[in-house]
Amino acid sequence: MAKSEINAGICGHISTVVATMEGKVCKLDITSTCKAIQTIGQELTEVNPLQEISLKRGTPQALQVGMRLCYHSACPVPVGIIKATEVAARLALPKDAAIKVSKE
Repeated sequence: MAKSEINAGICGHISTVVATMEGKVCKLDITSTCKAIQTIGQELTEVNPLQEISLKRGTPQALQVGMRLCYHSACPVPVGIIKATEVAARLALPKDAAIKVSKE
């Protein structure tokens, strides 16, 4: 099992992704304070990890659903879904990722 806790930024929404492998499928439990991400969570309940980790095999399902249902193109939640999937499938080690934004 792997978990991504995502603070989306200025919108203030918090999302949690719990990814659990069952055979060759990764089951997803996505919760959020954002209605768009809640809708993604209802639709995206499982993914094939090998299809999620590479752009060379086409667009990952998490990004496809995110592009269709998410309100903001810079939302980090679809990538957070992929990160949890990678770790649950043992295709990556758990390590925090961050984006720091400032105006100069």
